[in-house]
Amino acid sequence: MKEHRVGIIMNGVTGRMGKNQHLLRSILAIREQGGVRVAESETIMPDPILVGRNPDKLKELCKLTGLEKWSTDLDKCLADDSYTVYFDAQTTGRRSGAVKKAAAAGKHVYCEKPTATDTATALSIAEACEKAGIKNGVVQDKLWLPGLRKLQRLKEQGFFGKILSVRGEFGYWVFEGSSVPAQRPSWNYRKEDDGGIIVDMLCHWRYVLDNLFGEVKAVSCLGATHIPERIDEQGKPYKCTADDAAYATFELEGGVIAHFNSSWVTRVRRDDLLTVQVDGTHGSAVATLRGCRVQHYGSTPKPTWNPDIEQPINFFEGWQEVPDQEDYDNAFKVQWELFLRHIVLDEPFPWTVREGAKGVQLAELGLKSWEEKRWLDVPAL
Repeated sequence: MKEHRVGIIMNGVTGRMGKNQHLLRSILAIREQGGVRVAESETIMPDPILVGRNPDKLKELCKLTGLEKWSTDLDKCLADDSYTVYFDAQTTGRRSGAVKKAAAAGKHVYCEKPTATDTATALSIAEACEKAGIKNGVVQDKLWLPGLRKLQRLKEQGFFGKILSVRGEFGYWVFEGSSVPAQRPSWNYRKEDDGGIIVDMLCHWRYVLDNLFGEVKAVSCLGATHIPERIDEQGKPYKCTADDAAYATFELEGGVIAHFNSSWVTRVRRDDLLTVQVDGTHGSAVATLRGCRVQHYGSTPKPTWNPDIEQPINFFEGWQEVPDQEDYDNAFKVQWELFLRHIVLDEPFPWTVREGAKGVQLAELGLKSWEEKRWLDVPAL
């Protein structure tokens, strides 16, 4: 068996997302399955070193995973030729300097999003990677969620006819921490710490819309800080300076209209924490994280408006579940495997750091739209 070893500097994996999705469910899972099989007798095997600022957390993570290599010296790791890939899952504000340093050291770059909190910085990161001539990518995990993959398949099969609109509902109630402990970190609600749901979620909606339904051409966004005070991890009250809800409308190429509500202050009465409804001339679909239901034109009921009687139609009926027609692995793991194939086999990987900058651009324009209370065009990057 021929094995391609890929040394990966994994920076910031002591955090929740880096640890759970990237280390445990992606890189460790790939190692445990014997690597990425690329031929009958050929595999790609990731070989990570864990990097961070807290040695105790790194040691604990190594003990949990069975890995042995860790370091608090990023510069030393970047100078080591046995590591060819740099991965960044740090907080957003730390990403720019570290990624640029890695690119200058000749390391291929893969990083979390958002890549920055402003478009200029995001573009400078992309330009640094391009100037260095290294392969690069940004995490765009929702493209591999089973529910969204099913939407993509329906679109490819012509199920919708002409797509008219897309409506997304995302979010849940995040407890303030006063009686029930909060389930998200406090920095999410502080603008000075790069928090806010617009910065967090419009990056996602950009790549979802661009890849599935058409490039975003214009945006109108209204944000809100509905809850002004929360309790932090030390049990102390703090002022919320970042938005905890966003109500955004997008105009896509081809005339498709999309609207996404994103909220950490909503109680869920829908099928999942994320639902995406697509309406077309021939049919509609509603996707969740893992499932998808469809209603064809021929199965569409014909309601009439009469508020004086009980509604005779059960609108939850008449929808058909889309079956699992393929295997669906962890979305983060799927993209990691594609990036590793890109590194070793030079297979195409269109989800570059420049693509990530488009998400930052949309978030920045969303904030500006909110501030100026107007529609804004989305320039090409």
